[in-house]
Amino acid sequence: MKVPLLDLHRQNGPLKKEFLMAFERVLNGQRFILGEELETFESNITSHTDCQFALGVSSGTDALLLALMALGLKAGDEIITTPYTFFATVGAILRMGATPIFVDIDPNTFNVDPDLIEKKITSKTKAIIVVHLFGQCCDMKKICSLAQNYNLSIVEDAAQSIESTFLGHKAGGIGDIGCFSFFPSKNLGALGDAGLVSTNNEEIFHKMKKIRNHGASPKYYHKFVGGNFRMDALQASFLNVKLKHLDSYIQKRIEHAAIYESFFKDYGQKKGTEYTLKIKLPTKYSCDSKHVYNQYVIKTKKRDELKKFLSLNDIESEIYYPLPMHLQECLANYNYAIGDFPMAEICSQTSLALPIYEGLSNQEIEYVVNKIFDFFQSDNQ
Repeated sequence: MKVPLLDLHRQNGPLKKEFLMAFERVLNGQRFILGEELETFESNITSHTDCQFALGVSSGTDALLLALMALGLKAGDEIITTPYTFFATVGAILRMGATPIFVDIDPNTFNVDPDLIEKKITSKTKAIIVVHLFGQCCDMKKICSLAQNYNLSIVEDAAQSIESTFLGHKAGGIGDIGCFSFFPSKNLGALGDAGLVSTNNEEIFHKMKKIRNHGASPKYYHKFVGGNFRMDALQASFLNVKLKHLDSYIQKRIEHAAIYESFFKDYGQKKGTEYTLKIKLPTKYSCDSKHVYNQYVIKTKKRDELKKFLSLNDIESEIYYPLPMHLQECLANYNYAIGDFPMAEICSQTSLALPIYEGLSNQEIEYVVNKIFDFFQSDNQ
C-alpha cells in the first residue's frame, strides 16, 4: 500500500468543476489583480480569524513582511521569536534589518516556551512573533500578558494554524496582526502562492492596505514605501471555492489524529507490556484549545531509521525541521552555537511528520501504524 504524505488530487479533484467555473468567471471579468473576487474572500474569511479586517496578499511570507512594515519596525529593533520554524518567520525579520532574538521551545508542543521570553526582553525589543506551529496555538495568555507589560506588539505567524484556538480565541485574532499562508499544502490551500493578514485594529488595517499596493493612496501617490503584496483574483476565486470546505477538512484531520492515537493504543495492547514503542505522540494543550493538525508530528530517537523504513514500505513522511534557525548558515554572523537552544535542537533531530490530510482512509492510517510497530518490534529484538 502506498501512503503519500499529501495527495492534493483527493482534495482538489472533487472541486474541479467549481474551479473551472471560478476560472471562467475571472476570465470573463478580466479583473486579474485584487477586485471583487478578493473582496468576497476577504469578507468571507473574517469569521475564521475572529478579526474585523482581513487583506489577501501574495504569500504567507509577504504577510509577515507586510505586518512588520505596518508596525514600523526598523533596523536595530529586536524581535523575539522561535528558532524552530519555517525560514519565512526569521527571513521577514532579517529583511527589515531588525534582529531576531530566539527563545527556546516547549518540546511537548513545539511552540515557543512562554516562561523563557521575559528574560530576553531589552530596551530594543519591539515585538514578538509567535509561531502557532503544526496547527496548535502558542500559550497566548502568558505571551499577551508579557506584551502588555512591556508595550510590545504581537505578530501571529498562523501560517499552519487557521481555525486553531487557545482559550476559545482563534489564531490570527489574538495579537495585533495575524499572518496566514495558503500554500497548497496548508489546511486551506490555494492553487499557487497566496496569504492573508488579519487585524482588529482599523488604523493598522488601512496602513497595510496601502503598503500592500506599493504604499499608494490614491493611485500614483505614495504615502509609504510599500511593496507588491497583492493577491491575484484567480487565487482568491479558488480560495472562495475551498473556504466552504475548510471546516470539514479540519474536522477530518482532527478525526485522523484521534484514529492514530486509537490504533497506537490498540496495537500496544496487542503487543503486551514487554513491548516498548519508542515514540512520543503529539501533545495537545489541556485547556480550551483546538489543534487543527496541519502536521501530525511524532518524536523518536530513531527518527532517521524510521523514516527510511517507512519509505521502503511506500509511506511518505517529512522532517519539520531538520535544522533550527540559529544554526542556519545565513545567520552565522550572530555567533549562535550548538547547545544554545537545546529543546529546538533535540526536536530537529527527533521529529517526524506522518500523513494526516483529510483524504486519508482509516486503512491507510492503520497501515502506517502497523509499519511503525513492525519497525520497533525489529528494534526490540
